[in-house]
Amino acid sequence: MTRTVYVNGEYLPETEAKISIFDRGFLMADAVYEVTSVLDGKLIDFEGHAVRLKRSLDELDMAAPCSKEDLLIIHRKLVELNDIEEGLIYLQVTRGSDGDRDFVFPADDTKPTIVLFTQNKPGLADSPASRKGAKIISIDDIRWGRRDIKTVQLLYPSMGKMMAKKAGADDAWMIEDGYVTEGTSNNAYFVKNGKIVTRPLSTDILHGITRKAVLRMAAEAQMEIEERLFTIDEAKEADEAFTTSASAFVMPVVEIDGVQLGDGTPGRITKRLREIYLDESRKAAI
Repeated sequence: MTRTVYVNGEYLPETEAKISIFDRGFLMADAVYEVTSVLDGKLIDFEGHAVRLKRSLDELDMAAPCSKEDLLIIHRKLVELNDIEEGLIYLQVTRGSDGDRDFVFPADDTKPTIVLFTQNKPGLADSPASRKGAKIISIDDIRWGRRDIKTVQLLYPSMGKMMAKKAGADDAWMIEDGYVTEGTSNNAYFVKNGKIVTRPLSTDILHGITRKAVLRMAAEAQMEIEERLFTIDEAKEADEAFTTSASAFVMPVVEIDGVQLGDGTPGRITKRLREIYLDESRKAAI
């Protein structure tokens, strides 16, 4: 089935969607993005994604293409037009195009480019991967320093995914100055003696929307949380580990660099957090 996508104010068949070859998102990766999950035909954590989008745009002095209210209308319309019950909505905003290539930003009155499309993913909430758990490897983190801005500069994370695939694993955690930063497309955690440990917020990692929700829900469930730097060796000695992201929610990790965690199956706390997150998010979905 041909999807209906959104491009600069128009709903179009995906086969008719076009942007300029001079668009700065294409030429310079001068763009930011968000991914919002859809469960039961409703949007998960839309408010958080909208707020983070504005922050990313502000940090890059990039104009917002529309209001938050209009953004919600567009999201809902795409869910309806594409009949999405479970899936994702990808949103990208670029600095636009002034008709040529230049390192200097275009004039302030240049209109940003906005593109949205859906991905239909039946069974997203009950994925086999979440029941099996992920195997990860560790790799060096050589990305730019502003990882808190959700840009489309995703070449190295993509390479990290491929490194993991070639090693027979599912994903990679990145290491900088001896400490884990985050996964290629997710935030990283481990659990030891009942305590959840994760890296604190800074410019070194993405301020995950799912991360924020999961930590709040964990605190409400009286779980112990410690936000601090940690090494990959600490994670290897953990009882369990997991990642969080908008597209995978709470994903168990069962192996790190070939070292099995616990009995090699998703841990008790991780499974409980996934249950709580999915239950609470469905209740709050819009």
